[in-house]
Amino acid sequence: MAGTFDKVKGKVKEVAGAATDDRSTENEGKLDQAKGSLKQAAENLKKRAKEALGGGAEKAKEMAEDAEQKTRQESADEAQRVERDRHRDPPDA
Repeated sequence: MAGTFDKVKGKVKEVAGAATDDRSTENEGKLDQAKGSLKQAAENLKKRAKEALGGGAEKAKEMAEDAEQKTRQESADEAQRVERDRHRDPPDA
């Protein structure tokens, strides 16, 4: 709802300025409406950027977790192979 207040306030000023033939107040109202529109556009852009980046960040996190799990499993498998080989071929004494 960012900018809605500015847009409403601006419309009131614009109408009041037009009704009283006060160009300054009318222009101030138009400026407030434009400010409200810019705030809404910025909020929409921010929301879309979060959605776009958030999805990518979540996917990267999942991939990193998968890679970590795979690395741990490979390390555990290698440790088992080394232990098995150690028991199979005792060192010469």
